[in-house]
Amino acid sequence: MIPHVDGSHDPALRSWVESANDPASDFPVQNLPLGVFLRGGSGQARVGCAIGDQVLDLAECAERGLLRSLPSDVTEACRAATLNGLVALDPRLRGTLRQRLSHLLRAEGGFVTARPDAGTVLLSQAGCEMQLPVLVGDYTDFYASVFHATNVGAMFRPDNPLLPNYKWVPIGYHGRASSLVLSGTEVRRPRGQTEPAAGATAPAFGPSRNLDYELEVGAFLGPGNPRGEPIPMTEASDRIFGLVLLNDWSARDLQKWEYQPLGPFLAKSFATTISPWVVTLEALAPFRVPAFPRPPGDPRPLPYLSDEDDQAHGGIDLHLEVRLSTASMRARGLPPACVSRSNLKDLYWTLAQMVAHHSSNGCNLRPGDLIASGTVSGESPESRGCLLERTWRGTKPLPLPGGEERRFLEDGDEVTFVGHCQREGFARIGFGECRGTVAAA
Repeated sequence: MIPHVDGSHDPALRSWVESANDPASDFPVQNLPLGVFLRGGSGQARVGCAIGDQVLDLAECAERGLLRSLPSDVTEACRAATLNGLVALDPRLRGTLRQRLSHLLRAEGGFVTARPDAGTVLLSQAGCEMQLPVLVGDYTDFYASVFHATNVGAMFRPDNPLLPNYKWVPIGYHGRASSLVLSGTEVRRPRGQTEPAAGATAPAFGPSRNLDYELEVGAFLGPGNPRGEPIPMTEASDRIFGLVLLNDWSARDLQKWEYQPLGPFLAKSFATTISPWVVTLEALAPFRVPAFPRPPGDPRPLPYLSDEDDQAHGGIDLHLEVRLSTASMRARGLPPACVSRSNLKDLYWTLAQMVAHHSSNGCNLRPGDLIASGTVSGESPESRGCLLERTWRGTKPLPLPGGEERRFLEDGDEVTFVGHCQREGFARIGFGECRGTVAAA
């Protein structure tokens, strides 16, 4: 069941936290994303809700009785050190927390408010140290953009860019959960094997020369399924808790040498960056759109991947942007350059289809597992979500302010992803930043 619009999405709602009423804020009272933080950078990690430039401490709210009458499972999950307890709950139970947070933070009309307790339950985001929001057991990365798949295929197989299975099956690979890092974490350039140079008989080993970003969206999974019992499409959306921005850093020269015959390995497993605030599926209800329209002649999804509700509402109108800043640009006070804009609604496969396919062989998904969309690219060159596409394997360098250019990332480059949803008649909501800086090998 795809979440529906309700009173918590009312664009007329305002918060008593004034910064949340700024039209440019990613975190108005209609958003209410969840994350995990340290108060003052120390002590035990706590669950929080972003509101404007502040954080509502949910454990402190529970202590002060502001979560009274909510189901006990919800209250206990709000006292935890990760979001895993909340992620595991049935969506209807999770929905009770969203409704309570909306009332606690709205300026008028709430049956209970956190305003009198603001000095205790509200903190500045600037004074909080964000943590990975979920303890992730498994991580799977998909390849769901037909534009990205076609572009990459055209570089290596000009006569046959899209392999015959692509339009029948959501392609993915198993990622490395242990190397997930939070936005702001430095990413060290990986070392690895690359194909033999011209005239050489052996591969080389050393720092990657073709380091790349990949603009993706990650989805944290909620209630899982017993091993051997697939999740049907009619239930797949219920198994998604919320979304984050995700950078699937990729060493393209390592990848080129290792990917045959089994696919990505060390070229991907050194780091994956995610944004700290999880925007819940309920918050995204106003921005659901039909699934990507398949061109005439494309096969219809097989029955286990077909659902009328998902076809009508399985897409998400999420605007995405990549910003690149070099060390030289920062030294000269130049702002980051926007190098790509795309939209999640252009994915060939929906998130629900990814969940249903992932479990179709009986694989048991678990609360807190992470799936990623794969590079989100569009049809135009400006909407290509990685440098491999933007520079066409480095053959068409990307010009930057100040006279620099990039084929692939260099040491000191800072990559920032941002995303927001916007639709007439509803409040704009955002995702914050997914940011990382490349350090030398």
